[in-house]
Amino acid sequence: MDLTLSQSLAGLPAFFAYFGTGLCLLVLFLALYGLVTPYHELALIREGNVAAAISLAGATLGFTLPLASVIAHAVSLPDMFAWSVVALVVQVVVYFVVARAVPRFGEAIRDGRVAAATLLASVSIAVGMLNAASLTY
Repeated sequence: MDLTLSQSLAGLPAFFAYFGTGLCLLVLFLALYGLVTPYHELALIREGNVAAAISLAGATLGFTLPLASVIAHAVSLPDMFAWSVVALVVQVVVYFVVARAVPRFGEAIRDGRVAAATLLASVSIAVGMLNAASLTY
């Protein structure tokens, strides 16, 4: 079946709606994540703190993996938004669990200790992958 260009582009408004909403949710996640951590990731990253970059990158990937799954499987924008909020909450919980498991976690990130950051990043990504797989309803 051959599609004309106009038929092919008929889905463009939906693309922009989901993509735009996804970007807004990513910005919201980064803002909220920055509020719950006891350190300022972006300021630390600007100073060259590799641990802050690793931990924030892991959290970002841990959130965007389920976000991508939600976008692919949502039946509507409200459905997408609701499940994206679930993914956001899961990643914030991951941060608190890891921070509680590692003594003086915030200090470790501020001091640039890569081991603590790598643990958080890997757990964030692993949980994000499980979260994404669970959202293929």
